[in-house]
Amino acid sequence: MTEENKVNHQELPVFRMQKMYIKDLSFENPHAPQVFLPQEQEAKVDFNLRLNHRNVEDDHYEVSIAVTAKVMNQKANDAVMFVIELEHAAVFLLKNIPAEHVPRVLAVDCPLMLFPFTRQIASQLAVDGGFMPFLMEPINFVALYERSQQKQA
Repeated sequence: MTEENKVNHQELPVFRMQKMYIKDLSFENPHAPQVFLPQEQEAKVDFNLRLNHRNVEDDHYEVSIAVTAKVMNQKANDAVMFVIELEHAAVFLLKNIPAEHVPRVLAVDCPLMLFPFTRQIASQLAVDGGFMPFLMEPINFVALYERSQQKQA
């Protein structure tokens, strides 16, 4: 390999998830066991999602998805069935990525990689709490990013 090829190889962009982890997790089932008694149930969901990111070291960034989901039974005066609070994060390596592209990578590409795992954790948590799986709808992170850019402009 020539010296020129070595230099070019070292300058290639690198985008990789290094480590994934749960930062915070809470499941509340405030009306158990009555919530499981046979009755008509019609779920209503109050859902909030927040993205955070920060530089942790050189080319390493932490990106987290914070989810709060409050599921209520509309047929029982909006009695709370369960509440999930989850902050799921990962450390990403972003090396040799042009500075003008880093905000988009952090706000779109990183959450796109992380979200399926976040969704699975929330779903399994509901099952472990005695309920049907809680399936979060897919999130359009591109649209969220573009909307935030328009608000800043």
